[in-house]
Amino acid sequence: MPNKSYAVEWLYFSKRNLEIAQLLFDVGHYEDAVGIDLQQSLEKMFKAILAWDSIKIPKDHDLVKLYFLVEQTIPLTQDEIILLRKATNYFKEDRYPNPYYTLPPREEIKEVLDFTNTLFKEICTILNISIDEIKAQ
Repeated sequence: MPNKSYAVEWLYFSKRNLEIAQLLFDVGHYEDAVGIDLQQSLEKMFKAILAWDSIKIPKDHDLVKLYFLVEQTIPLTQDEIILLRKATNYFKEDRYPNPYYTLPPREEIKEVLDFTNTLFKEICTILNISIDEIKAQ
């Protein structure tokens, strides 16, 4: 039996991250800050699907690994999986400056942002959860 209330909780926090990412992007904020919220939104979407199925939620930030746990529910194309790989790199345990730290390009952030917005709506549809239910949290 689906655990709808648990999935809604995860989607509520996913939506918050997505809205923050959209706001920051719209005002031209730093791409790395936008990217962190996009990564977090995607991570929480996949965890919402696991919650729906009452599967133990792993403490993992790798979007591709999380996706492969839910791929039967939400099939993605190879290009979309590449976007997940890019978005996974936005999450950094250590954000201190180092020679390998660079801001993602704005065009890439826009592509991941559009994908994340579309995927959020698709997941809500698949789980039969309305935006109103998510906002009611």
